[in-house]
Amino acid sequence: MDDYQLAEDLRLAIGELVRTVRTADTMPPGEAAVLGYLDRDGPLTTADVAQQRGVSHQSTAKAVKELLAQNLVHAEAHPSDGRKLLLHLTPAGKDRLAEERLRRADSLGAAISDALSSDERQTLEAALPLLSRLTTHLKAK
Repeated sequence: MDDYQLAEDLRLAIGELVRTVRTADTMPPGEAAVLGYLDRDGPLTTADVAQQRGVSHQSTAKAVKELLAQNLVHAEAHPSDGRKLLLHLTPAGKDRLAEERLRRADSLGAAISDALSSDERQTLEAALPLLSRLTTHLKAK
């Protein structure tokens, strides 16, 4: 298999896996994504989150509005630009995100246990550093 075909097969397999795992979610994907970015990267503006997600400011603002209403995030004035708001994850937001992540991990963990042999699980485990290296390389571009 050439590198292009490997890349395409990997993209399709990972994309389908991610979409399937997300079926366990109980909150809209946009809201879960905002919580995830705030958890990983700390306080961000709505524009920052939209840019990192590669989506419109408008769609991110809609998700942020819902998260604010649920007290999963809170906003405060940006320290260097008073026209902007910095979004922070609240303790309730952190808890909700942990629940979503646990639900996803439980679903994927059960599938790993049910569908893969011991040798296949070891192969999957051995591939994780390679996938992380690919991600790091792609982010650096």
